[in-house]
Amino acid sequence: MTELIVARHGETAWNRAEIFRGRSDVDLDETGLQQAELLADYLSGRKIDAVYSSPLQRAVKTARAIASRQNLQVIVSEGLNDFKFGEWEGVPVADVARKYPAAFEQWQTRPDLAKIPGGESLGDVRRRAVALVNEATARDSGTVVFVTHRVVGKLLTLALLGLDDSHFWAIKYDTAAMTTFTLERIGWCLVEHNNTCYLKPLQKPPLRDF
Repeated sequence: MTELIVARHGETAWNRAEIFRGRSDVDLDETGLQQAELLADYLSGRKIDAVYSSPLQRAVKTARAIASRQNLQVIVSEGLNDFKFGEWEGVPVADVARKYPAAFEQWQTRPDLAKIPGGESLGDVRRRAVALVNEATARDSGTVVFVTHRVVGKLLTLALLGLDDSHFWAIKYDTAAMTTFTLERIGWCLVEHNNTCYLKPLQKPPLRDF
């Protein structure tokens, strides 16, 4: 059976402060490191055949925690890199809303049509992420883990369910959450979404969708 687990990296300080991250290589904070270990512990009893990661450190460190329990090396792939937010990267959401009101409003209402200055489109991200799904699952037919980012996780979920990118805000992806699909005769089947049960020992509520 082919199984795909799409996990979001652990928390960073910019998640908490609601600063657009994108390609900025923001590291995990203390909570994020703990989340990565708890996620890795949760998956340690399952046989995993490959672990792929975005090249950014917040994802790589989360992926390494998972891979280390499996005696695997992390495969770094540009296909899982975060959405390029261009001029918004490193800027708090409130400042973006004030400085780019029209573009920000479109991002909130029709993200599939949004044009972020210096950024990429959701369609760009979707194409590269889906291409990696096809490549990775052709190479490894067992359980494959992708460690990536909120935007990529949302888009992969939509793509594998056959939904278009206009449904972007209908999907939630908490930090260190995992979503699982299995490949069935009819295509990809969603088994679980946004699972964070293993984070309960931290006794912290999830952050807003950012």
